[in-house]
Amino acid sequence: MNRNVWLLSVCQALLMTGNILLISVIGLVGQTLAPDSSMITLPVALQFLGLMSATIPASLIMGKLGRRFGFSLGNLVGISGASIATYALSLQNFYFFCFGTFLLGIGIGFGTLYRFAAIEVCDENARHRAISISMAGGVLAAMLGPNLAVYSQQWSTDGLYVGAFMALIGLNILALILLQTIRFPKPVEPSKQVRADALRVIIREPNFMLAVFAAMIAYAVMNILMTATPLAMIGCGFDFDKAAGVIEWHVLGMFAPAFFTGKLIERFGARQMILFGGVLFVLCVMINIHGQSIWHFSIALVLLGIGWNFMFIAATGLFSQSYKANNKSKAQAFNEFFVFSCVTVTALLSGWLESTVGWEAMNLYVLPFVLAVIVLFGLNNYKAKKVAI
Repeated sequence: MNRNVWLLSVCQALLMTGNILLISVIGLVGQTLAPDSSMITLPVALQFLGLMSATIPASLIMGKLGRRFGFSLGNLVGISGASIATYALSLQNFYFFCFGTFLLGIGIGFGTLYRFAAIEVCDENARHRAISISMAGGVLAAMLGPNLAVYSQQWSTDGLYVGAFMALIGLNILALILLQTIRFPKPVEPSKQVRADALRVIIREPNFMLAVFAAMIAYAVMNILMTATPLAMIGCGFDFDKAAGVIEWHVLGMFAPAFFTGKLIERFGARQMILFGGVLFVLCVMINIHGQSIWHFSIALVLLGIGWNFMFIAATGLFSQSYKANNKSKAQAFNEFFVFSCVTVTALLSGWLESTVGWEAMNLYVLPFVLAVIVLFGLNNYKAKKVAI
């Protein structure tokens, strides 16, 4: 795989490291600064709102001005957000801090497109491996993020979490520098750009909505169960260290397989890997409702991570082949908006569902969505085989 793909993987790792670092401290900051207990999660909500609101503009900006400009802009917004959050913490100003997290969310929204950029800097026959390698940076993030959250507390005397946001500034600056060394394809001049088709035409392309649906379900199911697991574990009497250990194994399950997922997709096909990811999700749910020991939580969360890896990377690869070149920006904007809208909604719903309906019922609620993916792709494969015969 070429140098540009690996550099994009490092940029993705820096983005994910910052995201894990942010998730580790943002709720605690809200708990410390919020004027009312009902507003503790407002910084988290605004971060996800920023991410969701950036998905469509980010794709359209990159379509007109190029990947380097778009990713650099995202990092500059991230630097601004982290700087504002740092200053807000020194002032102990909750609302100013919320504005900073909103900007950080926008910066993350631009970074979600790294995996599509990896496709564009590699050979046509290596697209699945390129997506996998770009996502493999999450392994580094899984190790760096939590440790950086701990060590950064010692970097400043201004406040307990100021160091974490100083670290976010550094991560964004490093990514910004690396981006200038990557050779991206030159953006097409506006006068030479072929007009994009209407969205209603784009979404009717073969496999387009199937791939978007699979990516949405993969991320939504993974996010809602991952977010609720620490709450369920603490409710079962486990301490925070045990819960953090399970999440760390889960994150490794999400990203470690990325080193070979691309080759598996090339061998078995994207649809088969989406089905296999769905089966792993079903096994995860079955284990979660079977028992609540440390081993149940650990094995289930590792399977959840691997299932997400297979389904999401395969869905991204299938999606990337379902639109014409002139429709790239519109198609990717559509996909990112719906996928990360689901992430936003599930992040906000997970705690409420776990506390109201309970852990076992919550797992059963997500099962029909996974089964829908399995049935749709099973029927799709069956029809494809009949046509081939």
